[in-house]
Amino acid sequence: MSSPRDERIVGAAKMGLPHLLLLPGLACDAEVWKHQARTLAEITSVHIADYGASDSLKKMALAALARAPERFAVAGHSMGGRVAYEILRRAPGRVAGLALLDTAYRGLAQGAAGEREKAGRLSLVEIARSQGMRAMAREWVQIMVHPSRLSDRRLITAIVGMMARKTPEVYAAQIRALLERPGAKPVVAATRCPTLVLCGREDAWSVLAGHREMAALAPRSKLVIIERCGHMATMERPVEVTSALAAWLEWTAREPSPAC
Repeated sequence: MSSPRDERIVGAAKMGLPHLLLLPGLACDAEVWKHQARTLAEITSVHIADYGASDSLKKMALAALARAPERFAVAGHSMGGRVAYEILRRAPGRVAGLALLDTAYRGLAQGAAGEREKAGRLSLVEIARSQGMRAMAREWVQIMVHPSRLSDRRLITAIVGMMARKTPEVYAAQIRALLERPGAKPVVAATRCPTLVLCGREDAWSVLAGHREMAALAPRSKLVIIERCGHMATMERPVEVTSALAAWLEWTAREPSPAC
C-alpha cells in the first residue's frame, strides 16, 4: 500500500510541474538547497545555479539562464532573489513561477543607512581577506539564524563550512554586486505568474515587513511565514520550506500563466 507522501509525489508528477531553477544566496552553494533539491527532484527536474566569479547580478542571472530550459519556475534565496529579478528583467516569458525566500526588493538606501550597510558589508570582506572565509562566516552567522539555533552545532557547521568553500575574491565580487543592486519594485509589481513570498518570522536581515510589502506588490502572491526561523530558512527549517515550495509548484501547474 502506498503512503500519503508517495501518492502526493505521483499526483504532483502527473500535473506536469515545471523545471525548478534554484538560486543560492551570498557565498552559498548547493548545500543551502540540499533538502529542497533532493526532495523536489522526486516530482520534477531541478537545477541549482552556480554563479562562478560573477561580480554583478546581471552576470549571475545570465549564468543561471544559460543552464536553464526554455520554461522553468525559479526560486531565489536571499541574494538569489535579487538574481531572480534580473532573470525576470531579461526573460519574463520563460518564467512559469517565482518564489522569493528571505530576500528584499529595494536598492541600496540613500544617506546614512546606505553607508552603514556598505561599511558593514565591507568589514566582513576585510575579515574574509585577512582571517579567511571561515572566520567571516562565524561572525556573519550570528545574526542570520534564529537565536535558538546558534547552539545547533550541526546547522552552524554546515553553514560555516558552505561559506568557507568560497574564496574571499568570490565573496568580494558578490558583495560588490549587492552594493550595486537596482531596486526591483517595478519587477515585482509586473509579475503575473504564481509567486511565493516566504520568510522566517525572526529573519533579522531580510525582515518580515519587507516580505509583506512584496506580497502586496505581486498580483498573484502567497505569503508563507516560517515560525521560529531566521534568515537561513532553507537550512533552519528545511521540511517546512520544501513543503511550501512543493505547494507552490503544484499551484504553477494548476493555474498556469502565459508569462511573468
